[in-house]
Amino acid sequence: MRYKDLAFQLASKYKPSPDQKNAISSLTAGIAAGARTQTLLGVTGSGKTFTMANIIQETQKPALILAHNKTLAAQLYSEFVDFFPDNAVEYFVSYYDYYQPEAYVPRRDLYIEKDSDINETIERYRSAATQSILTRKDTIVVASVSCIYGLGNPDDYLSLSRHLVTGDSYSREKLLLHLSDMQYERSEFDFYPGLYRVRGDVVDVYLATGEQALRIEYFGDEIESLKLINAVSGEILDRPAEFTVFPAKQFVTPYEALKSVIPQIEEDLARETAAFKEQGKDLEAHRLQQRTKYDLEMLQETGYTSGIENYSRYIERRKPGTPPSTLIDYFPDDWLLFVDESHMTLPQVRGMYNGDQARKQTLVDYGFRLKAALDNRPLKWDEFWERLSQVVYVSATPTPFEIESSNSSIAALGPDAKDKIPEGYRGVAEQLIRPTGLLDPEIFLRPVDISHAQTLAAEIQRCGYDDIQIDPAQVDKNQIDDLIVEIQNTISRNQRVLVTTLTKRMAEDLTSFLQELKIRVQYIHSDIDAVERVDILRDLRLGKYDVIVGINLLREGLDLPEVSLVAILDADKEGFLRSNTSLIQTVGRAARHQEGRVIMYAERITGSMQHAIDETRRRRQIQKEYNTKHGITPASIQKEIKDILIGQKDEQEQSETREGAVSEQLVKASQQFALMAKKERTRLLQEIETQMHIFSDMLEFEKAAQMRDLLEELRSRR
Repeated sequence: MRYKDLAFQLASKYKPSPDQKNAISSLTAGIAAGARTQTLLGVTGSGKTFTMANIIQETQKPALILAHNKTLAAQLYSEFVDFFPDNAVEYFVSYYDYYQPEAYVPRRDLYIEKDSDINETIERYRSAATQSILTRKDTIVVASVSCIYGLGNPDDYLSLSRHLVTGDSYSREKLLLHLSDMQYERSEFDFYPGLYRVRGDVVDVYLATGEQALRIEYFGDEIESLKLINAVSGEILDRPAEFTVFPAKQFVTPYEALKSVIPQIEEDLARETAAFKEQGKDLEAHRLQQRTKYDLEMLQETGYTSGIENYSRYIERRKPGTPPSTLIDYFPDDWLLFVDESHMTLPQVRGMYNGDQARKQTLVDYGFRLKAALDNRPLKWDEFWERLSQVVYVSATPTPFEIESSNSSIAALGPDAKDKIPEGYRGVAEQLIRPTGLLDPEIFLRPVDISHAQTLAAEIQRCGYDDIQIDPAQVDKNQIDDLIVEIQNTISRNQRVLVTTLTKRMAEDLTSFLQELKIRVQYIHSDIDAVERVDILRDLRLGKYDVIVGINLLREGLDLPEVSLVAILDADKEGFLRSNTSLIQTVGRAARHQEGRVIMYAERITGSMQHAIDETRRRRQIQKEYNTKHGITPASIQKEIKDILIGQKDEQEQSETREGAVSEQLVKASQQFALMAKKERTRLLQEIETQMHIFSDMLEFEKAAQMRDLLEELRSRR
């Protein structure tokens, strides 16, 4: 296997604004000087993603972009694919659409077996990410915090991979054995990622990344040729002279190494079973013996078992209590971490270990798992920190931890290193000016109902907000009645609305109520899976919906230029969803539209509300002065609308397409062909061609012709 030392090449029609240039130069200089942590404090709409892309271009280091949820990760992935079309931009998030972890509830004697629904598309993205990191320097991985969970050991992953070279002597029988070691399964009928088939002197391997298959043609024991083919049509896409085949699964280990650890598992099983019996816990001892023996038999016969991750400590030859391998371990020594929305992402990283351990400790205590299961876990905070090379925190509202960490990192540099950074730079690069000239939104206050109008008016006077007046026409309405009027007025101007509530129930009930009024509305909360959330947000931009209702809309990392109104219901209910940080972030959702405004419905003005209003006004004034000085007229952001992840569709929808239904999604996606990145176009063309062949095989020639005509039209526009 050869490691490709390729360069990042940023492709963008935009040039950094003066404010972005200052941030880029300061952060890049800090990285060159060896500063371990820095902070990019950038307001919403100031182009933080573009700044990150420029830093990657300047430093030429592989990078991990860490986001706090799948939706934000998908959005960032889409943007970085556009910025670096010729480099390896990958997507790594949890591949579970549904996940019920193994658990035991002692007070009810209830054992809950692990149950999950794996999204095969995301699984392929994960495989592509690990392979790119190991083979290319020009790799950017956009990941959710799931990347700190245990992943297969990179050394095992590399040692099991097979580098094939045309002309080499490598017998077919030996190749088939190695494919089995890599968890590929042989099949002569089905053909999908993770399978291989043999036809005489030809071996076809459907690669784990899911985009292509590798055809290996033999002449005797010699590899005569290698061909990358379309897995459905067989069309030859490329004829590489050499190619590396990686394992079908990320959690793999050489069979011989696996056999060598089985005695250790058996020894621990005997010791822990004996300990249970000494305590008079015969049921727990029997349970542990039975479950572990079954797993060992599966490992010995097939090299794999469901729940193999619970034996990861043995497989990776780690000592008890030591951390597992994670995606971070796949990166080279010199790399960059960008923590996007760090004020929310870092607390997630800190909290993952404790929640995971509490559940697994119960399983161990009651004989469902060996103690080694406790070492199949996410990283602790200090373990995460130890693995980092250089970090840039990115947020509009960084916490004191990020700021203090950045300040101390710059202060700790030696005299020679400090000479490389701008004078006066202390580790926090501010990016408060929007290139578009857009101002932070105006904030209006409205009473929850008529009984609180006078109280709120007195609070406004107390805070000195002389320019905020309660409209007398609104006094006789409650917050929902007033909200409906505001929504209708906003929709009449072909603009969009976000509404934040405090509970899922309220989000769903409000959505139902607005639907009865013929308002095109949808809700978003944690029960909506990642793919559907992406579709809903895209449909809002396209105009299928005019209103989105959610609990914590700021967590979605929304980038919606069409939104001109953000309504915050019960803004005075202090807590996580109505804190200083949350309110400032939520207000920022309206900062991408020149008519952006925010309405806070409240009985009184809390400290968090006052802080958010004051900070928004401060930033608004800075932008105003900049606009006046440079003669800038604010203009709403114009942003292309496209699928964030081509190919990441609902699994039922994919199944129906394969069975012969006309793929409306392909036709719909083709309408955005001109706006797609190069990689997205290639994937769409492959899907259309696959559909064409399916229709042809089913003798649906009219539908096949429809797909053929669409394919030819798009190819002519490439």
